[in-house]
This record gives sequence, C-alpha cells and structure tokens, in this order.
Amino acid sequence: MAARQAGDRAQELALLTEAMRLDGAHPVVCNARGLRALADGEFDLAAQLFEHALTADPGQQPLLMNLAAARHGQGDKTGELEALKAAIAVDQRHLMAQIRLADWYENDGNLPAAAEHWHNVLAMAPMADDLPEPLIARIEAGRRFVQAQNADFAEKLEAGLAQARAGVDKTSSRRFGACVDAMLGRRRIFANECSGLHYPFLPADEFFERRLFPWMAELESRTDVIRAEFRALAAGMSDAIRPYVRQEAGTPANKWSPLDNRLDWGACFLWEYGAPNQPVLDACPETARALAALPRNHIPGRAPSAFFSLLKPRTRIPPHTGVTNTRAIIHLPLIVPGDCGFRVGGETRQWREGEAFAFDDTIEHEAWNDGDELRVVLIFDVWNPHLSEEEQKLLVQFFAAADAGGHNPAGMSRGG
Repeated sequence: MAARQAGDRAQELALLTEAMRLDGAHPVVCNARGLRALADGEFDLAAQLFEHALTADPGQQPLLMNLAAARHGQGDKTGELEALKAAIAVDQRHLMAQIRLADWYENDGNLPAAAEHWHNVLAMAPMADDLPEPLIARIEAGRRFVQAQNADFAEKLEAGLAQARAGVDKTSSRRFGACVDAMLGRRRIFANECSGLHYPFLPADEFFERRLFPWMAELESRTDVIRAEFRALAAGMSDAIRPYVRQEAGTPANKWSPLDNRLDWGACFLWEYGAPNQPVLDACPETARALAALPRNHIPGRAPSAFFSLLKPRTRIPPHTGVTNTRAIIHLPLIVPGDCGFRVGGETRQWREGEAFAFDDTIEHEAWNDGDELRVVLIFDVWNPHLSEEEQKLLVQFFAAADAGGHNPAGMSRGG
C-alpha cells in the first residue's frame, strides 16, 4: 500500500506477487491485488480476485463495491447490478452504492428506478461530511435529474387529471393540489406552531375558506369609507401610529431587530388585547361600526385586536408564527402598491384592495412591500370558524377562571 501511495507501480506489483505466493486466498491480499488489476484495466483478473476475496470473507460491502466496478469494466451489466444490490442489502445507507445504482438505472433507461435511488442519495447527502467536489457535482446532477423527472411526471399527471378536476369544487381542488405538490416535492405541508394555546384537532389550513365568513362581503362593501377614514386619521392623528415591533430594552439581536421601534412596520390600533382605543374609534366611526357588526372573539384583557397595519416601501416582515389557533386573522387590504406579497405556509397571495381573506397565523407566514409606496391593511381577529359556540364560551370561561386565580396561562397575549 505504501508503494501504491508513492506511485511505484513496479514495487507494488512485486510485493503483491510475493503476497499472493505466500497466501493467495487471503481476502486482504486478493482485494489489494484486485485493486491493482482494476487500476491497470485488467477487469477479468480484478473480478476473479474480488470473487475469491468474497468467498473467504462474504458480505463485505467494500469487496462488493470493488466487484461492481470490475463488472462495469468488463461490460457485464447484470453482474454489476447484482454486486451493487448485494452491497445495498448489507447497508442501505451506503452513499456510493446508491449513487452507482442510480447511475446504472439511468443508463439502462429505467428512469423511475433511477429517481428512487437519487431520492435516497439526496436524503443521505446532507448527513455526509466533507464530500469531495466531484462527488458534490455528481449529487447535484442527481438533484437536477429528480427535478426533471418530477416536472415531467407532474405535467403528465396534471394533463391526466385535468378533466376530473374541472368538475371539483374550489376547496377540494385546492386541497388536492396541495397534496400533489407535496408528493412531488414542490411544497411543504405546514403545521400549527402556537407559542401559546394550541387547541387540538382543528384543521391546520393556511387560508380559511371564504364560505366560513358569510359577513365578509358586507365588510368589503365598506372598503372605500374605511380607507377614507384611515387617510384622514393618518393626516390628523399621526401620533396614533406607532411601531408594531417594540421589544424590551436589552433584548438580544434577533430577526425582529431591524423593525424594532421603527415605523417601517407601523400600527394604529382601534382595539388592542380587548381594550378599545377610543380616540381612534371616535375618529373612524364607520370602521368602528363595521367591526362592531362582526362576530369577534371577546376575551377580557386578551381579544379582540384590530389595527391599521402600515408597511413602508422596501420593507419585509420576516417569517413568524402566532400565539393561538383559536382565532382567525382577517386582512382587508386598503392601499396596495405593486410588488407586494403575503405568504402563509406553502401558498402566496397578492393583496387586492377591497378583497378580504382569513388565515391561520399559527402557520408560518411573512409579508413584503418591494414597491415604492405605503401599503395599508386593516387587520383584526375573530374566532376560528371551526370552533363551536360552546367551545368559544368554554375558552372565555377558562381565561376568566385563570385570571381570577392570578394565573396567566399560555394563550392569547394579555394586554396591559
């Protein structure tokens, strides 16, 4: 081995010949001589020596991989495949065996089998340390292969399902589409991440179905007057607008630091943690009446909240999750320049002035205004529509009992 590492082929071969004379059946000797033959292109001899080694020491993965290389050199595709399968049978986590099986099936034209092994490679690659550059390039080629296969499959699948989906209602089609996208690796399925109270067994949907909020159209019909009241408020009571993010002094740097105590993301509260902001409500009577007509979640000291959300140009709100899934968050867009967006989980939507929507803020979400003008949205919370009235009453009583006992359980944030 020292002679091999020094590049002294003649000395290596002489020593290997002597080793073979002393113990030609020893698996280490056979393997070493086989590697020399493999390097010299003597594939028949290499295969014979690796087989001798496996007879003496069966089931050794390195020997099986070497035998596969020799069979490849011989042009024996069947023998190569058998050796690679035997290596995988010893340990499914052998990265090179998975790569070479993926290559074998790809070259053979069995693209589904190749994709299966490339999937295995991609799952294992992040756990492998210090991979050489050629191997990294090879894995990236496998990633592109999988992406191409998924895209081709998706195109055929969507064509085959187009007629069937045409007659399906919007909700079912949206959920089925998310299922297919997740299966094809085109999106994640996000779960609730509640920093406070997590109410079990509620659907973890990113955007609630509009049909669950029969009052939404009436709210939208008041968009113009609500927008006008905001403009007048911003002109006459600008001091009512404050930074939305206000961290306590000494808070370590975090993702909210760029927005901390800045009006890049501003808020003007009409209600905050169940408490009315009377001067703002008095300045916006039509907005106050519109909110009062809605089935909001009244929990003293905790809910509802309602505010005008102001996002300045070229400002981003980082991905985050909310407190509890017992509520739904409503957005009524009032002023929306171009280049704005809003993502909840795996779905991104554009705000459109006067078109309200509801979402679950305990699913990761983010917002951005890449335009040149201010974006303004009226935001407020209501009960999660999947909660029964009995459950809503129980939750109110739960928090009242907790507060009466001097406890502050995890749940909706408590004001004051």
